[in-house]
Amino acid sequence: MLGSRAGGTWILFMLAASAWPAAAAARAADLPEQVRCESQDARRVHCPIDTSRGVVLSRQLSQNACIREADWGVDSRGVWVARGCRAEFRAVPADLSGARHVVRCESRRARVESCPVILRGAPVRLLRELALAPCRRGESWEVGRNEIRVSRGCKGEFEIGDPETGFPPGPRLLECASRDHRRRSCGTTVEREVVLVRQLSSAACVEGVSWGWDAERVWVDEGCRAEFAVE
Repeated sequence: MLGSRAGGTWILFMLAASAWPAAAAARAADLPEQVRCESQDARRVHCPIDTSRGVVLSRQLSQNACIREADWGVDSRGVWVARGCRAEFRAVPADLSGARHVVRCESRRARVESCPVILRGAPVRLLRELALAPCRRGESWEVGRNEIRVSRGCKGEFEIGDPETGFPPGPRLLECASRDHRRRSCGTTVEREVVLVRQLSSAACVEGVSWGWDAERVWVDEGCRAEFAVE
């Protein structure tokens, strides 16, 4: 009897997991691809936008800084701004995101959290960190049999590849910003290279001086803020 119940639970989990991408796509289709979001009187404001492929800041409108995860950020329902940040945001174009399977997994209050996902041997990589706490494989995130586990405050978007063909080809967009001219790392998985696509700051972004990368992150310094194409 117990085995029958366990089998039924597993079947329900499989059905729910297989239906999730279609439901998520339907929700994303109802959301705008671009939005203007403004924090008035330094208050936090939330603006709906399609976040299924990621979001980038396309044009800053305020004199106040707009630094990701400090003055603005993304959740499953849209983008938020605070501390006087006013800007225009856009969803990452489909030609830069491809048909990607992305899972959001967050460690709240530094606790270990498990995010169920059907892998069947599929590869997993970090697309972007969603908080200041670093996401480092083997330290604050890891992959189980059918789960992604995060800890130590790691909050991230993780991409699930295909068991046979791996990840979709082409770059992914990543924004990284140095606040108050201090060095900052933006966690992601780099397999080939990182190329600066668009400088967003008045401070120069010079590779090897004010920005660079390694296998687990893109880093910026000296006030550099830019969009990068990561492969």
